[in-house]
Amino acid sequence: MDLSMIIRPEHTFIGVSVATKWSGLQNIAEKAASAFGIEERKILQALESRESLGSTGIGNGVAVPHAVVEGMTHPRGLLVRFARPLDFEAVDDVSTDIAFALLFGEANRGEYLNVLAAIARQLQTPGVLAAMRKARTAEELYSDFLADSRI
Repeated sequence: MDLSMIIRPEHTFIGVSVATKWSGLQNIAEKAASAFGIEERKILQALESRESLGSTGIGNGVAVPHAVVEGMTHPRGLLVRFARPLDFEAVDDVSTDIAFALLFGEANRGEYLNVLAAIARQLQTPGVLAAMRKARTAEELYSDFLADSRI
C-alpha cells in the first residue's frame, strides 16, 4: 500500500498545541476540513463518535483517529505531531504525541484495516518512530515516516 497517496506532505503538521484528546480531534477536524473540502462539523462529529466507542490510541505514543465521513471519495489522512503528549487513553497508557487521522467514505470503509496495517508496518521499521519524534519540520516528519517504504 502506498501511504503517500493517503497522507500527503502538505497534510503533515508538527508542534500542534492542544490540551486534550478532544481539542486534538477538533484541531484535526479543522485541518481536515481545509485540506479535503468537507464540512468541519461533519468530520468532528464522525471522529468524536468513533472515539466514544473506544480509544484509537494504539500504543507507543501513537493514535489513529479514524472515521467514515460523508463526502469523502478516497481514503485520506493527516499526520500530526502534538507539541505535548496527550492522554488518548491508549491501550498501554502511554501519552500520544503522534496521530494519524484517517478519513474514509462509506465505499472505502473496508480499506481502513489495510491502511492501519501499513502504518503499523512503517512504525515497526527500526528507527522510524524515533526519527519522527526528532524531526524539526513537517517535511522531516513526513520524510522520516515514509523513508523506508521507498527503498
